[in-house]
Amino acid sequence: MDKSLKWPVESSHGNALNGFRWQQPGSNICLDLHGNPLTAKLIVFSDGNHHMALEACCQAFRENNPEVEDIFYATTPPNVILQSTLQGGLVLGNLHLNIQPQVFISPENILNKLVDAGLMKSHQAFAKSRGNVLLIKKGNPKNIHNIADLLRDDVRLAMSNPITEAASYSVYKETLLTIAAEQGLDVAAFTQLIDNDSTRVVFGKSIHHREIPQIIFSDHADAAIIYSHLALRYTRIFPDDFAIIELNSSANVCTDYYIGLINDGGKWGQSFHQFMFSAQAATLYQEHGLSHYKKTPPEGG
Repeated sequence: MDKSLKWPVESSHGNALNGFRWQQPGSNICLDLHGNPLTAKLIVFSDGNHHMALEACCQAFRENNPEVEDIFYATTPPNVILQSTLQGGLVLGNLHLNIQPQVFISPENILNKLVDAGLMKSHQAFAKSRGNVLLIKKGNPKNIHNIADLLRDDVRLAMSNPITEAASYSVYKETLLTIAAEQGLDVAAFTQLIDNDSTRVVFGKSIHHREIPQIIFSDHADAAIIYSHLALRYTRIFPDDFAIIELNSSANVCTDYYIGLINDGGKWGQSFHQFMFSAQAATLYQEHGLSHYKKTPPEGG
């Protein structure tokens, strides 16, 4: 990725802005804050990997409940929404949104931290990924067919950042290593590639569900290991640019997504929480390439 300027804090308070601050060097556009927080009666914070399914659910919920007016939802890496919730607001560059979610969606370990902080009573898994695939350019110009081709000297691999997006990175790395072992490939060579080969591995900075397709499209890498539902999304909205190589293996790692209420969630938080366990939500998640748990949420969320 290109070198970017590191802008200082610019605020009427000078350098007195404290707390967690999320910014993306080289960009002043955020695609992962949706809606109008001034009019929204429902605020949802979610990890971004299943943003397309969450968008469909927010649209359906709003159609079913027009009096909610708007839903403001964030679909960022988990640590962003976690830190923003703990500090009581979202700081994006020089923009401070003094908002708190009623509903929070993320991997289990993230929601456990909200329980420990006293902001959430309980949470429950409601959806699950269906494993990971390789994303490549349409037409397969590098003639890539399986993970063994990732060890070729002429193939560059894109992955999420091991520091800023540790959850997805660990899933992708584990998938590659376990499938390599299953197929009798050189696991040590894959470990060396991921951990030490900066010439053939390109890491995103902080928002891999936006960065990875851009990296492939811009010819900074030739293939990426990524959630199958994200790859499905890219091939649907950019059909002329991307293709998928399936990794048909029992060793493919899947991810559970959990949901819980912040405090009691209020009227709209509780209603949305219930909706996310409905048959309609299940259908929408399945349409976007994920699995959905058919469970009834616990009393009170």
